[in-house]
Amino acid sequence: MNGKNEKFAERLRAAIVKAGYKAEAAVLEREFNQRYFGKGVTLHGVNKWLKGQSIPRLDKIETLAKWLNIPLDELTFGLEIKQQIQEKQARWDEGIGYQEREVFEAFLALPPPQRKLVREVILTFALVHAEKP
Repeated sequence: MNGKNEKFAERLRAAIVKAGYKAEAAVLEREFNQRYFGKGVTLHGVNKWLKGQSIPRLDKIETLAKWLNIPLDELTFGLEIKQQIQEKQARWDEGIGYQEREVFEAFLALPPPQRKLVREVILTFALVHAEKP
């Protein structure tokens, strides 16, 4: 089995229970098919989702997310990625003052060849600084 599939299955089961349902294939099949406007899924198909043997297509994940009242990205990828992105963004926001932002804006306004040169200069300074004790 695939680790991604198993993690999706764990998130799906947890979301079903949190929504007040039993995490069983029969419940999932019934509730899903009542809300999905395409070809319904079989008991065997939803059982594979719950066991981590397969992951539904995106349109089906959207239906699951709406039914279970969970953000699509949280059901698909989990909270870990979202938290890592938020932590990285917070570090970026806290560590950069007005002057640095001004420099970044000027950098982004440069043509690509000059940006490449500035990038190489900065990385060289960073490398030399990292080597010093």
